[in-house]
Amino acid sequence: MARRISGRSHGDLRSADTRAKVKDDYRPSRDEILRYIAENPDRSGKREIAKAFALRGEDRIWLKDLLRDLQDEGLLTKERKRLTRAGALPHVAVLDIVGRDADGVLLANPSEYTGPGSPPVIAIRISRGATGPVPGIGDRVLAKTFPTDDPSGPAYTGRVMKVFEKRSEAVLGVFRVLKDGTFRIEPVERRQPELIVDKEFQNGAKNGDLVEVEPARASRYGLPRAKVLAVLGSLTSEKAVSMIAIHAHDIPHIFPTDVIAEADAAKPAALAGREDWRDLPLVTIDPADAKDHDDAVFATPDTDAKNPGGVIVTVAIADVAAYVRFGTPLDREALKRGNSVYFPDRVVPMLPERISNDLCSLRGGEDRPAIAVRMTFSAEGRKLRHSFHRIMMKSAAKVAYPQAQAAIDGAPDDRTKPILETVLRPLWDAYAVLKRGRDARQPLELDLPERKILLKPDGTVDRVVVPERLDAHKLIEEFMIQANVAAAETLEGKKEPLVYRIHDAPSLAKQESLREFLQTLSLSLARGAQMRPSQFNGILERVRGADNEALVNEVVLRSQSQAEYSPKNIGHFGLNLRRYAHFTSPIRRYADLIVHRGLIAALGLGPGGLTQAEADRLEEVAALISAAERRAMAAERDTVDRLIAAYLAERINDTFDARISGVTKAGLFVQLPQYGADGFIPVSSLNGDYYIYDETARSLFGERTGKGYQLADRVEVRLLEVAPMAGAMRFEMLSDPKPLPGSRRSFHKAKGRARASQSRFGPRGRRR
Repeated sequence: MARRISGRSHGDLRSADTRAKVKDDYRPSRDEILRYIAENPDRSGKREIAKAFALRGEDRIWLKDLLRDLQDEGLLTKERKRLTRAGALPHVAVLDIVGRDADGVLLANPSEYTGPGSPPVIAIRISRGATGPVPGIGDRVLAKTFPTDDPSGPAYTGRVMKVFEKRSEAVLGVFRVLKDGTFRIEPVERRQPELIVDKEFQNGAKNGDLVEVEPARASRYGLPRAKVLAVLGSLTSEKAVSMIAIHAHDIPHIFPTDVIAEADAAKPAALAGREDWRDLPLVTIDPADAKDHDDAVFATPDTDAKNPGGVIVTVAIADVAAYVRFGTPLDREALKRGNSVYFPDRVVPMLPERISNDLCSLRGGEDRPAIAVRMTFSAEGRKLRHSFHRIMMKSAAKVAYPQAQAAIDGAPDDRTKPILETVLRPLWDAYAVLKRGRDARQPLELDLPERKILLKPDGTVDRVVVPERLDAHKLIEEFMIQANVAAAETLEGKKEPLVYRIHDAPSLAKQESLREFLQTLSLSLARGAQMRPSQFNGILERVRGADNEALVNEVVLRSQSQAEYSPKNIGHFGLNLRRYAHFTSPIRRYADLIVHRGLIAALGLGPGGLTQAEADRLEEVAALISAAERRAMAAERDTVDRLIAAYLAERINDTFDARISGVTKAGLFVQLPQYGADGFIPVSSLNGDYYIYDETARSLFGERTGKGYQLADRVEVRLLEVAPMAGAMRFEMLSDPKPLPGSRRSFHKAKGRARASQSRFGPRGRRR
């Protein structure tokens, strides 16, 4: 019931819609607040809630306290500065249609769900007069979701925006010929069963081939059977491992004929309608093995007497919008892919090579169309102004990161020596200025080295290295960040629709979890809804050089939200920027192409600008490219796991130095630092005690001794089992458990949970 004030009930509040009007002396109940947030996900900020219920003055303070209580109770979470019901679906979500109810209504589940409990059920609504493909069971769709009030029915209804292409029922596997002449399919997914193939369904497959098979309905006895649909290649070939990930994650990798035809027919862009900047010595600085170059840079001191010590930085980006127009086959395929996908042995590009590696690549000494931003910074690194230009440029040189760094460090080569004083040194001087601004801004500074797999000519792993982090890398990174900020500011200033790159602050639940963990290390994190990256940096600085440095960096990383794309801006927490959009890589990211089109339209830079039809579907586009990014990351990670597992398959029973990379009730994930690969140690294999999971301390500790293992501990392990094609490894723990600070503090609570599980597990975690 609503709280009674001045002796009257709150009966005039009919429904919590976006314009609910109530008298000034009433306050809504908790249930009404929760219902309003569920029904209005796009208008659920604190100010909007107060406005909906006509709360003013002290009532707004009361509302703030109530919302905080609801978050502390786990009933609400805060995302993008808006409140949502805990576990609530986003307003636009990717759904999998799984069945029908008794009335024939299609039912779906979210394709990705990280909330509490089971995934919610969504009833799919089909609009009358709808055009396009009709969804059915087994389809994956993009839909707008709407919460319902029916406690006995589906939690949401969904209105379909797009039906994705049907996934094949086929699965991947490795064709094996056994000694008795029978055929088996070795699984490439960890939960996939082994399959039998009868000779009449071999379809030309040979031992070791990667094949696509259609499983038959499982029989009551024995392994299920399957027939080979297609041979995808041999595992002895260079690119077989990445091909598994490509097929497993449904990554489009073959360009349709009409897309190739459009790319091949494209003509080089003309100078007409562009500024001629071909005399400006812009240079590209990229990895040594880069094939496409979408950004070039130049810098010079600012000669304006009003800006002493200032610099002018120019960033030129390939004008992909000159070739890829909205609605064409090229554009549709680029949106479908969302981004390029990078594997150790290949790249699956977003655009055909004719576009990505030829017409749009800023090759040295060749005329190329570009969109450039010229930015002026003060001596303190504060951006004073910027301007965008549609240009024709000619790169003065193609330089690799180590080349540029060596030249600055006093060892120029034949390519860098002629441009050392005129181009490279001014770039480094400008970076020193921009770094002052970055240091003042204090973005999140996590120290997590990235590893790179180097392959032999046959496609197997040669070694894993940690490339040195050079100032050349940091220079390009900071120049690109500033160009991205300028793009977002310009489009926002012109009121042009755009897709932002957003990164929300850690949720209150994650903050509290991190805070509890840090307390086990005698570290403190200030409370407050408005966290800043500098607060995390302070924690990281305190552990720099300490034994637990890697542990704290890892836990702070896991407390962060995932960056994504959205037409609604909430800022970028990690970079500590109020507005940010991806502009600098349109060859490999569709989001950047959208921003380019927006700039062209907003500034009147000629053809190829953002159309109204595109602007109307930016919410859908943002959801699609965010999903494509997550798909690419998963595929890249799976490929690395498989490559390393295959590499280590010959080293069964060898011992390794490892670091605990994950702790669960089921056991420990361990990472081999020299390889960057993960494996698992089941809790049932940990000897000497009954081990209890302590979520706060990220540890497993012994019920009897209190000793155990914690996230980021360095341990010695033995490799027991490898499933190369599934990328799975099982290890045995060799290191003794150690005393864990903080574990005994939560011992009795954990002990109660442990006793509750005794009906399922034996004294050492084995199933009875």
